[in-house]
Amino acid sequence: MDKEMQQFTEDLLESVRQMNAGVAARKTEVRVSPAVEARLAVGVSQAEFARLLGVSVRTLQEWEQGRCQPSGAARTLLRIAAQNPEAIRAAV
Repeated sequence: MDKEMQQFTEDLLESVRQMNAGVAARKTEVRVSPAVEARLAVGVSQAEFARLLGVSVRTLQEWEQGRCQPSGAARTLLRIAAQNPEAIRAAV
């Protein structure tokens, strides 16, 4: 076995040992937008949440993906939805 392959094998075995020991080289955190948090709190699909908010699905998708930001009133509504999902359902 050539030197490069030997090093690769050793590195791979060390990685497996670390994995088995629960040692992580890095931790990835995915931050979701407030729009996603609110929708997940309400527990509905994008289409249903957009309907509840009175916006298009496309607008909601733009908010969720961070391509545009909701207006002040929409941000307030999203905050209410995240903190009190029943309030959104009751309003409709």
